[in-house]
Amino acid sequence: MTSTEYTVRGMTCGHCASAVTEEVAKIPGVTDVDVDVAGGRVTVRSTGPVPDAVAAAVDEAGYEVVTG
Repeated sequence: MTSTEYTVRGMTCGHCASAVTEEVAKIPGVTDVDVDVAGGRVTVRSTGPVPDAVAAAVDEAGYEVVTG
């Protein structure tokens, strides 16, 4: 089991959290998604590493994973 935290730009409300959770949860291997809107963080638990897929899912939801 892998747990990774991502910083996400643009989330401001519960709808944002729902949109990100819905998209990230679709990724094969993802077992849990926890969104902290106030902190701008998304914690993803999965059966293995999925960083590229998470970034793409967050983008699909209309937000941006902050890298570097």
